[in-house]
Amino acid sequence: MTQINGLKFQVDQSHAQSLKKAEQAFAPQSDGPSFSERIADGLGDVAGAQNEASNLARDFELGIEQDLSKVMVSQQVSSLGFQLTLNLRNKALSAYKDIMNMPV
Repeated sequence: MTQINGLKFQVDQSHAQSLKKAEQAFAPQSDGPSFSERIADGLGDVAGAQNEASNLARDFELGIEQDLSKVMVSQQVSSLGFQLTLNLRNKALSAYKDIMNMPV
């Protein structure tokens, strides 16, 4: 009977250690920013690029900015950022619709 209790104790300890390792392996890592923080930062960057492009275009029209290539490059960066944001939104919306249409 003592041997059975000893073996049961060892099995319980081993099981507890395995559960603890599994919890640590699957616990969310807090090393970096979360997904929502990354999205918010990206949207902020795109908005900043659009504001910069708008200001440079206005300054060029007023004669303050003389470098046309700088204005054009900033507009292209702004355009690419907007297209990326739009594609990200479309993919997220498509994934949401696919999940909602899954049978339960």
